[in-house]
Amino acid sequence: KYFLTQAAASALILFSSVVNAQTTGQWNILQLDSPMAQTLLTVALAMKLGLAPAHFWLPEVMQGSSFMTGLIIITWQKLAPMTLLLLTWNQSSMITITTMGSLSVVIGGLGGLNQTQLRKVVAFSSIAHLGWMATIITKSNKLALLNLIMYILISTPMMLSLIFSSTK
Repeated sequence: KYFLTQAAASALILFSSVVNAQTTGQWNILQLDSPMAQTLLTVALAMKLGLAPAHFWLPEVMQGSSFMTGLIIITWQKLAPMTLLLLTWNQSSMITITTMGSLSVVIGGLGGLNQTQLRKVVAFSSIAHLGWMATIITKSNKLALLNLIMYILISTPMMLSLIFSSTK
């Protein structure tokens, strides 16, 4: 699931770049002038981040991985897509980002309620936190960056404590 989802999202980013290059005549992904390119990039980054409705892969991948791999997935793997979203937030579709963010907060919160497996709880928590980041980014990209930093600074020690306390 992880490989196919990430590959599809990468293909969408490339397609967004091609559409933008065709429209503007330049290969600068930070200058999105085409609404189609903006929407494609936003959806692709949502898939990479695990935002709803493209969150389907995250709980299953987290459940099937070790805590160390889970740590990498919920922290390190979020840096590049979130950075690109932070760089293009003022050109992205605000309605799409807000809708995905709000949906992620609800799905992350409700999805984690009935879970008995710790890794899935962490995955749904990650979905909810990324939903808050996506919602915040439409108002202030600096606040969203602070939120991302705080999320990583809190998630890393939590996952490390699970790694060191887990039984083999």
